[in-house]
Amino acid sequence: MEIHRIFNRARIDDRLANELIGIARGLVADGKINQREAEYLQTWLAANEGLSQNPLIATLLHRVSHMLRDGHLDEGEASELFDTLHRFTGGDTVLGEINKASTLPLDQPAPPVQFAGRQFCFTGTFAYGTRAECEAAVANLGGSAGGLTQKTHYLVIGIYATDSWDHSAYGRKIEKALAMKAEGAPILIIGEQHWLQQGSLA
Repeated sequence: MEIHRIFNRARIDDRLANELIGIARGLVADGKINQREAEYLQTWLAANEGLSQNPLIATLLHRVSHMLRDGHLDEGEASELFDTLHRFTGGDTVLGEINKASTLPLDQPAPPVQFAGRQFCFTGTFAYGTRAECEAAVANLGGSAGGLTQKTHYLVIGIYATDSWDHSAYGRKIEKALAMKAEGAPILIIGEQHWLQQGSLA
């Protein structure tokens, strides 16, 4: 019966999500992620991807596999993976879920985004890919990317940001951008989803 198949699928998704939360909590417990832990996570995700329709498993598998594609988890990748898993276990955000209405200080209404000749700064963790991949996408559209300065036109906040941004590492860039706006800098703060749509990157 179709209803039983759907119910069983939901039970599997719930069980795997709970198991993944437990694994993630164990991995971040010591404050860092190493090569062996990342490989273990990749193996678990690959083994369970086909059992679940929950996008968080496929999304995370793609990210981890991309990090390990050269057989080495470098320091930046390890930090990014730790940050992603730490936020995932915090309960505020589900990986693969678009941000709900929150206290993130995005410009409203979301402004048009120009790419040619514009300077972008990225903060947080992105569904699109690594920060380097986001910066490369901007370059392909005629823009440039780097640190947050008075010349920055857009601060783009990754989709995995949480409501408690002001207690996070990426929140420092947001606070700096808000201070710059208060002083008259023409910087705009946008979310990843809007950036993707404006650049036809989705």
